[in-house]
Amino acid sequence: MPISSQQSMQSFRVDGMDCAEEANLLRRELAPLVGEETLAFDFLNRKLTIHAVNGIAVDAILAAIKRTGLRAEPWRDYSLSPNPPDTPWLGTRTALTGICGVLWLAAFALQMWSYRIEGHTPALAELWIFRSLCLASIGIGGWPIAPRAWAALRRLSPDMNLLMTVAVCGAVLLGDWLEAATVTFLFSVSLALETWSVSRARRAVAALMELSPSVVRTVDDAGREHSLPAAEIPVGALFVVKPGEKFPLDGEVTTGRSDVNQAPITGESVPVSKQPGDSVFAGTINGDGQLTARSSKTADSTTLARIIHLVTEAQSQRAPSEQWVERFARVYTPLMFVAAILVAFLPPLVLDQPVSLWAYRSLVLLVIACPCALVISTPVTIVAGLAAAARQGVLVKGGAQLEQAAHIKALALDKTGTLTVGRPKVVQVLPLNGHSKVELLTRAASLEAGSLHPLAQAIIEHVHQLGLPFEPARDARAIPGKGTEGRWDGRLFWLGSHRWLEERGQETPDVHSQLEALSDAGCSVVVVGNEQHVCGMIGLADTVRPGTVEVLQSLRRAGVASIVMLTGDNLGTAEAIARQVGVDDFEAELLPAQKVAAVERLLVRYGTVAMIGDGVNDAPALARATLGIAMGAIGSDAAIETADVALMSDDLTRLPWLFRHARHTLSVIRQNIAFSLGIKVLFATLTILGWSSMWGAIAADAGASLLVVMNGLRVLRSSTAVEAGN
Repeated sequence: MPISSQQSMQSFRVDGMDCAEEANLLRRELAPLVGEETLAFDFLNRKLTIHAVNGIAVDAILAAIKRTGLRAEPWRDYSLSPNPPDTPWLGTRTALTGICGVLWLAAFALQMWSYRIEGHTPALAELWIFRSLCLASIGIGGWPIAPRAWAALRRLSPDMNLLMTVAVCGAVLLGDWLEAATVTFLFSVSLALETWSVSRARRAVAALMELSPSVVRTVDDAGREHSLPAAEIPVGALFVVKPGEKFPLDGEVTTGRSDVNQAPITGESVPVSKQPGDSVFAGTINGDGQLTARSSKTADSTTLARIIHLVTEAQSQRAPSEQWVERFARVYTPLMFVAAILVAFLPPLVLDQPVSLWAYRSLVLLVIACPCALVISTPVTIVAGLAAAARQGVLVKGGAQLEQAAHIKALALDKTGTLTVGRPKVVQVLPLNGHSKVELLTRAASLEAGSLHPLAQAIIEHVHQLGLPFEPARDARAIPGKGTEGRWDGRLFWLGSHRWLEERGQETPDVHSQLEALSDAGCSVVVVGNEQHVCGMIGLADTVRPGTVEVLQSLRRAGVASIVMLTGDNLGTAEAIARQVGVDDFEAELLPAQKVAAVERLLVRYGTVAMIGDGVNDAPALARATLGIAMGAIGSDAAIETADVALMSDDLTRLPWLFRHARHTLSVIRQNIAFSLGIKVLFATLTILGWSSMWGAIAADAGASLLVVMNGLRVLRSSTAVEAGN
C-alpha cells in the first residue's frame, strides 16, 4: 500500500456502510482531515470517494475510517469482472445476529424453565449460566455497534448506536439481563434488515450488469472465431451474435439481418429490424438471424455500462426528502437523548417517584427513540425507484431529479425529433397538366437518384415503398441553391424550389395558390416541371410520432397542467403540428436563447417546468427547466451526460409513466416517514404512561424497519401498476 497519495481523487470500499448513519460517522471523522465538501458516498457499492485528497496519506484516511468502527480498503473496480469478489459483510452480520439470537433463546428458555416451578429460587450456578448466556448474546450482537457508539460518544454527537448501547448497559445495571439481551438481538435484527435492504436494491442494479455477456465471440481476418473477455475487445473488432444471444458490446452491423429486442435498454416492446449499417447495443437480444457487427465502444463505455454507472452514482445525489430526514435525525437524536435524561431524573427529584422505575422508562424511551426505520426508509425507496426506472428505459440522474418529476406542472416540448420523427416524408402528391402521380414520382426519383439531400432521400424512399421502378436521369446535374435537372426519354426535366419556379417564369396563379396552400399546411414543396409546363408538386413534411396525441392526453391525466411546444421551425409548420397533436400553446421561430426565455415564463407561471428535447440543440432550455429530459438518448453521450432524465428510446409513452412513477415513489417515501414517526410518537406516549417495555419498544422499531423496507422495495415491482394508470 502506498504511504501517501498525490492523486486528486481517492476511493475506498467501506464494509458496513449501508445508510446515512454510517455516512454521518464518516463525515464527522473525515471532514477535519479532507473537508466535508470533498466526500461522496455510494451506498450501493459501499464506496467512499474523496474528491480532493491533496497528498494526505492513505494510511491516515484508513485510520480515521477505522476510528468510526468501520473497516475500509482502497477501491478496486470489479464492475467488468465476470467474477467480482463477494463482500463478507452481509454474511458476517447475519451470522452474528443468528448466534446472538440462539444465545438469547437459550437464556429465555432457561428463565422460563426456572419459572415453571412455583416458588423456585434459581441456584447460583443457574443464575450465572443465565447471565453468561445473556452477556454472550449482548457481546456478540453488540460487537458491530460498540465501536460506532464509542465514536459518537467521543465526538459528543449521539446517534442510534449510542442510544442502543446506553439502553443495554442501563438494563444490565438495573438487573434486567434478559431484556438487555432482547434489545441487543432485536436491534441486531434491525441492522441486518438494513443491510439486506440495501443489498436487495444493489441486486436490482446488478441485474442490469447481467444483461451483457462477459465473453465475446470475435472474428479474425481469416474468418476464425475466438472467445475473449469483453473487457479485452478493442474498438473496431468484429464479433458474431447468433440467434437468441445477447449483444456483448455496442457496435454497427456489418453483415446479416435480424430483429433485435432492445427492451432491456430502451424499454421498446417491439423488436427492431437491424441490417448492415444499423447500430446495436450491449445487452439487447438478437432475434432469429445471425449478425456480425463491428464494435464501436469498449466494454466500459457502452450504453449499458453508462446506464449502470449513472444509476449507481445517482443514489449518492440525495433527494430533498432524504436530506430532510438526515437533518431531522441529526436534531432528533440528541433531543431524545436529553428527553431520556429528563425522564430519568425529573420525576424522582420533583415528584419523589422511584428512581428505578423512571430509570427503566428512560431506557425504554432511548430504545424507541432510535431513528433506524426513519433513516433507512427513504434511501431504499429512492434506489428502488431509480432501478425500476432504468428497467423501463428511463435513466434518472438521482433522487433529487426523481422527486422533481413528481412535482412537474408544465411541460415544454421541442418539435423536431420529439413530437415528430425528425425526418421528412412525402405527405401529398399533386400532379398537373395531365401527368399522373406515378409519372410525377418516378421523374422526381430519377432526378434525385444521386442526391443525399433529406428531401431527395424521402422521395426515393417513398417511391421504393410504392414499388415503382425508376432509373437515374441522364445528364443529371445539380443547380446549387435551386434544384436539379436532367433528361428523361430525351426531354429535359427539372426539379426544385418555389424560388426556382419563379425564376423560370413558369408559375401560374393556379400553381401559386396550390403552392401557398401546401406551405400553409406545414409542407416543404418540391416542384417538378419540364420546358413546357409544371408537371406537379410533391409536399413533404416531418410527420407526428404515432400515438403522440394519446401521450399528451395521458400527460394531462398524470397531472401536467400545461403542455407547450417550442420550436425554431417556421410559423406555418409549427401551427400545423400544434393543431394536429393538440398542445395547449406553441411558440415558433425561436432561437436557443428565446427557448430559454419561454421556459422562464412558464416557470414564473407554474413554478415547476420540464423541458424535453434532443439534449444537444436544446441544451440551454434543458438546463434552465426544473427538469431537463433528453429524448432518444441512445448513441448520444452528450444527452445522457447533460440531461436530468434520459429516455433511452424515442418512445414518448415513457414520459407519463415517469411522472406517475415519480409520484408513486414520493408517496411511498411519505408513507414511510409518517409510519416511522407515528410509531415513535405512539410508543413514547406509552412509555411515559408506563405501558411499554424495552423489548416491546425495540420489537416495534425492528418491525417498523421491516415494514418500511418492504414498502420501499415495492417500488421495484410498481412498473405494471403504474403503467396500468396510463
